[in-house]
Amino acid sequence: MKKIKTRDRILDASLMLFNGVGEPNVTTLLISDELEISPGNLYYHFKSKGDIVGELFDRYEDEMIDLLAVPEDVEISLDQQSFFLHLLFETVARYRFLYQDLVNVLSRYDQLQNRFKRILKKKTAAFATICSSLQRQGMMEISESQLSSLCEQLTLTACYWSSYDSLSHLDDRSAVDPGRGVYQMMQLLLPYLGSEEKEQVCLMSQDYL
Repeated sequence: MKKIKTRDRILDASLMLFNGVGEPNVTTLLISDELEISPGNLYYHFKSKGDIVGELFDRYEDEMIDLLAVPEDVEISLDQQSFFLHLLFETVARYRFLYQDLVNVLSRYDQLQNRFKRILKKKTAAFATICSSLQRQGMMEISESQLSSLCEQLTLTACYWSSYDSLSHLDDRSAVDPGRGVYQMMQLLLPYLGSEEKEQVCLMSQDYL
């Protein structure tokens, strides 16, 4: 079995703690205690907690940019769209510490603000690409102004669903259910779909309840 490098162990443990108790409540001492390593060993790899947050954000950013690179010239089915949403919410759940206290995290680590804003724009663009594909296939009927509003609402829901969902289980931050987020996103699309597509979405949505 391949031995996990100390640096990667620190990142994995930090992510678990950040998600579990909230990033503001985690110290480098808590991280070193969790790993049963000395604080000096941790500081050899990361000079501060901010460096750890920054590298975890690098991971998050790489995963998001790869996911949001939706091709503009392909026909996207409702099943593929649902799968895309599921992957999106799984990624959000994996780095949920960013979303559960988003404003404060970005205020403390202001070097991440513009990068996060770029990701939000890519989310909106990805939703627009998916909706445009559904329109071309005759599966969705929506005006340009409605499309702009819908994509913004989808981005908003994807961004703040994790925080909203956490309110139902504040005593257990690990109890996440990406499927509930996917369900809400599908409901936002429903009014603009054709009758057959609405029926398909309703059947698909049962899997997320």
